[in-house]
This record gives sequence, structure tokens and C-alpha cells, in this order.
Amino acid sequence: MASMAARTYNIATLCLPRDMCKAEKNEMATKLGFYRSRRVAMITSKNGKFSVRTSAGGTPRSVETINGKVNGVHVGEGTLFGNKNSTELIKDNDIDAPAHSSLHGNFVEGRFVYRQTFVIRSYEIGPDKTATMETLMNLLQETALNHVTSSGLAGNGFGATREMSIRKLIWVVTRIFIQVQRYSSWGDVVEIDTWVDAAGKNGMRRDWIIRDYKTQEIITRATSTWVIMNRETRRLSKIPEQVRQEVLPFYLNRVAVATEKNDSEKIDKLTDGTAGRIRSGLAPRWSDMDANQHVNNVKYIGWILESVPINVLRDYDLTSMTLEYRRECRQSNLLESMTSATASLAEDSNCKNNSINRWPDLEYTHLLRMQADKAEIVRARTEWHLKQKHKLH
Repeated sequence: MASMAARTYNIATLCLPRDMCKAEKNEMATKLGFYRSRRVAMITSKNGKFSVRTSAGGTPRSVETINGKVNGVHVGEGTLFGNKNSTELIKDNDIDAPAHSSLHGNFVEGRFVYRQTFVIRSYEIGPDKTATMETLMNLLQETALNHVTSSGLAGNGFGATREMSIRKLIWVVTRIFIQVQRYSSWGDVVEIDTWVDAAGKNGMRRDWIIRDYKTQEIITRATSTWVIMNRETRRLSKIPEQVRQEVLPFYLNRVAVATEKNDSEKIDKLTDGTAGRIRSGLAPRWSDMDANQHVNNVKYIGWILESVPINVLRDYDLTSMTLEYRRECRQSNLLESMTSATASLAEDSNCKNNSINRWPDLEYTHLLRMQADKAEIVRARTEWHLKQKHKLH
């Protein structure tokens, strides 16, 4: 029974005196908790300091290659009960390291690609126990911000470089397209790669891919376009040459989404006459604001989905989403969410942006706008596929 539990659960154990931390005396350890996995974790004491070790037996790759961290915990090599595949989380000689040293992933491919790993947590899943679109977008944003910080370019702004901070400039996203092959489940480990490239004369493109860490299958691809805005005047700005020289060494001419798969088409504007459903009275909260003093762009997703029929949310997977940002939103604004079904999804060459190599079952156009003056905030387009469990019935 004990060996079966070790294969099935991740058991965290706290060892007290050093002589109790030997394998033959581990029955004296105090169990802290467990969840489904094939790794065994252990916290041990050494010279008054604690370290965490985890067995990677049975996994296709050693945990050491989880790119330096899992949800902010540094991963290095160690041993557990003589197992060569074991790894140590937070090595003894790293305990006194600065806090920020264990918060990030690491660079690969000659510092052009930044890689970070995350565990999908219980509060990041929806009713079907899989990650939500908002969760994925938050992970993409977190990886992007850590990319800037780890590159040594970060100033005092939210993702801004030093030269940008001097000039009171910030990055703002104008368009993002994300396509999902499969949503991860609670407890899954995902690996995210991100990189940047130029987008015209005054823009920057940031791409991401998300892999299932265990299988290395690419399960999500995303691409986005960013421009610079003055933090005080809230007006768009050209990229100063000093900023361009900062980011130029990190540019990588690679795309996450193939041209024929990217949704680059214009999103039609919805009106009171063309919208099929309108949800009014949506109010941003203080907690929806980000460090740049406007509503975080990920928050818009939830409001957009407020006007989607409940049966669609329940029975279909959101497999691609295109967001076209038009203006900022602040806490004092009341919003309206509008949705309209696309009339036809004919299988022709114009339907290029499906994410999983089959035609979507549903497609919707969306608009999030100010309730008072009807000013546009975000236009969006979504594609949906019937969930497999409903196809079986």
C-alpha cells in the first residue's frame, strides 16, 4: 500500500532533527499534505535551514529541467534516498539569496527565448476543472513581465525598460490572438516560452507557446502587438531610439502562429441593431486595476463572456480568441458587453484562424463599450468547439 501511495501521490514531509531525516527513520516525519502526482517531495533540515527535495522517478524528464522554477520555486539538483533522478528545490546555499532570484524562469536559445513553468492551481480552473482563458492570459502576461525583469532591462514601470521609465513611457497591447489546442487540468504543469520581435517601425510583437510539461505537446499559441504610450498624457508615442537599442538585442525572427492560422482580419463593430445579446451595468472594481493605473487587459475577457449564452459557456470550449483594444478603461466607468453570432461558418479559404485544424462549431463577434457614451473599449472574435463529452451523447 505504501509503495502504491508513493507512485500515486506527491507527499510533502517535514523532518525535524537531522538524525530523523534518514530513510530508515522517515516514519517519524510529519506529513504536510499531498496531491495527485508521481513525485515525492520532502523538506529536510540542515544546519538550522530547511530545503525541499522532490523525487522525479517515473517522469519523462528530470524535474531539474523545469526551467529553474515551478510557481516561483527554484529547482536545482540534489538527492533523495540515493535516487539519482531526485532534485532539490531551494538548495541550501540558495536560502540566503535575494527573494527575486527564485521568482523567474530562465533564458534558452542564447537568451532569445525566455522559459517559465507553472502548476495549474485550484483557483485557476473553471467548472470543468480545466484552466480558463483568463488563466492562460494571466500566465502569458506573467511570463512576459518576468522576461523583461530577467533581461536586466526593467525600469520602475510595469514591464517598462529603464529608458522608457526615464521618459515616462509604458507598453500597451493593441491586439492579441490566442489559439488553444487543449486546456490543462488542475495540477498539470505547463511550460511557457516567450520572445519578441519588431512590429513595423513603432511596435513590438510578442509571441508565446505553452507546452504540456510532461508530454512536451504544444497546447496553446499566442501572438500580440504592443505600442508605447506616455504614462501621464495617455497618448501613443514613437519608440525612442534609446528604447529601440535596449530591446533590439532580444529580437527573434520567429512566429508562434503561422501566417495562415493567424487571425489578422478586421473585427466588425457591433451596434445596438446588430448585437444579439447585450449585458449592461458591468462595473470595474479597484482590484481590476493594474500598476499602470488602468483596467488590466485580462479583465476584459470575463466581461466579454458575460454576454455569451450560458449553454455555449457550458457545452463548448473556447478555442480561439482575438482581442482588439481600442481605448483604456478606468474604475469609474460602467460597461456594456455585446455579442453576436456569426451568420455562416462555411468551410472555405477565408476561415483560416481555427486553432485545432477543424472548423469551429460556433463563432461570435463581441464588443465591450462604455455604457454612458458608447465609446468602444475592446472588439473581439471567438471560436468555439463542442466539448467531446457532449459529442459522445
